[in-house]
Amino acid sequence: QVQLVESGGGLVQAGGSLRISCAASGRTFGGYGMGWFRQAPGKEREFVAAVSWNGRSTFYGDSVKGRFTISRDNAKNTVYLQMNSLNSEDTAAYYCAATASANVYDVKRRPQYWGQGTQVTVSS
Repeated sequence: QVQLVESGGGLVQAGGSLRISCAASGRTFGGYGMGWFRQAPGKEREFVAAVSWNGRSTFYGDSVKGRFTISRDNAKNTVYLQMNSLNSEDTAAYYCAATASANVYDVKRRPQYWGQGTQVTVSS
């Protein structure tokens, strides 16, 4: 089992930046691909970004490419999502996910563990 706890969400103005974090506990953090998803009211959950177990591979959803950056610090058991140039379309609950796989794309295909989410609201 892996427990995930997100933090850092809040209210930010359009065009601004925010970094959210996900702290993991339980099994060896370094063995898991990690990622972020988001869900806005009335919409389906959307894949945002993923990072491989060693941090060397990343990939992003089309709507955030070039604006968001995912990273991880295995010494701190933490994954981050740096969000820049935020707009109202980024308003959502952001969820951290973990998958026991060396293939970073499995984070999107079959997330195994979820956090409770952190709310990000972008005001225009």
